[in-house]
Amino acid sequence: MKRWNVLPLMLLAVLFFVSACSGGTAQTGVDPGAAANPGSNTEAAEINKEAGAEEKTADVPDLGGRVIKVAAWWDLKPAGETASDKARLDKIAEVEKKYNVKIEFVNVPFEEYMNKFTTSVLAGEPFADIVQMEYKSALPAILKGQLLPLSEFTTADNNINQEGNLIAKYPAIAGSEYAFESPTSIGLGLHYNRDLFKKLSLPDPQELYEKGEWNWDKFLEIAKLAAKDTDNDGKIDVYGFSGWAIDVIRHFTAANGGTIADDVNRKEGLSDPKTIEAAEFVKRLYNVENVVKVKTGDKTNWEETNTFKDGDVALFTAAEWQLGDLTFSVGVVPIPNGPQGSKNVTYANNTAAAKFIAKGVKDPKVVYQIYEETFDIPQIEEYPGQDYLESLYTDERDIQMIREHIAGTGRILLDDAYTGYPIGDYVNDIIKNNASVTATAEKYKAQAQAAIDKLGKQ
Repeated sequence: MKRWNVLPLMLLAVLFFVSACSGGTAQTGVDPGAAANPGSNTEAAEINKEAGAEEKTADVPDLGGRVIKVAAWWDLKPAGETASDKARLDKIAEVEKKYNVKIEFVNVPFEEYMNKFTTSVLAGEPFADIVQMEYKSALPAILKGQLLPLSEFTTADNNINQEGNLIAKYPAIAGSEYAFESPTSIGLGLHYNRDLFKKLSLPDPQELYEKGEWNWDKFLEIAKLAAKDTDNDGKIDVYGFSGWAIDVIRHFTAANGGTIADDVNRKEGLSDPKTIEAAEFVKRLYNVENVVKVKTGDKTNWEETNTFKDGDVALFTAAEWQLGDLTFSVGVVPIPNGPQGSKNVTYANNTAAAKFIAKGVKDPKVVYQIYEETFDIPQIEEYPGQDYLESLYTDERDIQMIREHIAGTGRILLDDAYTGYPIGDYVNDIIKNNASVTATAEKYKAQAQAAIDKLGKQ
């Protein structure tokens, strides 16, 4: 309940009395007495300002020194190395004083993280008030009722439900919105070795994209042009493409309008015609055109994600965080759309992660409000993530390509959330064993659907 300050009410009564005695002056919006005594309005405004400040202070809860914990598997505390970091550290200190709290950033090793989350939530005492979590881990937690939807801890007045420039809603999961995170401008693209492209006189993918010519056929054409025996020893020493086959199929499926597993409709996607078409294309890259470098000797080895770092691969799927310490210049373009794809979706985001609030957190609305306020700082960057992107890309064209054509085009993929989902066996049969894609989809279709159904029953 709001506390009414008596002083402004008394002042209002006096003003009504003076007005009545003035003989009913016309209401022009100007107080005749104010002209005679210009200080009176200023004095009244100051009194009202002080009253409003008292009321506002009364509405801010005093949390009595409570520790608000924000957890991840790395240190989320701003390092203080950039102007934005320094501004946020100052804001955190201001918010701590305002609410009488202490904000603590908890760093838990990745391999221990989810076990700590689950055991603490089941005990009714979440180990942190705000938790970083991968979507693939969040889905089981949501289905078990362990995470709160945004509607339970945000209000219409929160920034997330208005501008969203401080904290943004992240994509829905299991049909509802649960996740929040700082706005960002990143996304996974198809990178290319600019030095190699220049050496081999290959057409620039960004120019092809701008002309509307960037598609699977053009991608394959360039990959084939790049695969060369440059030293004439009878062996290919420059390659057209590299990547982890499982993720390559995931990405090209998304770029063709499909998904490996549909968490919204709770349906397997291995037998979807769009997935089959994408798998056929990737199989062609590996087993027909032979443009792919396989450094480990195992086409489905996860370590192939870093094969591009050798500098002898023209095109490769990679996230921006993989680009550190390269000895060559890189460019980036969206993964090309397939025949059934659209520019709205260009890759599979199977590593999506964001912040969540667990069931059992005390006063979640206040906790969220406090967290959101720590981001209410002067916007020093021209756009969210500017410092980060400029630390990785030296060419403004790449940053523009990411911001305008890649960021926000990832389709959330949660096949890893379903225990026993046969994506690994599916890809092994197709890529390593060169099996029929259609027959392989039929072979694993029931197992895939059973994995999805099983999670929903837990």
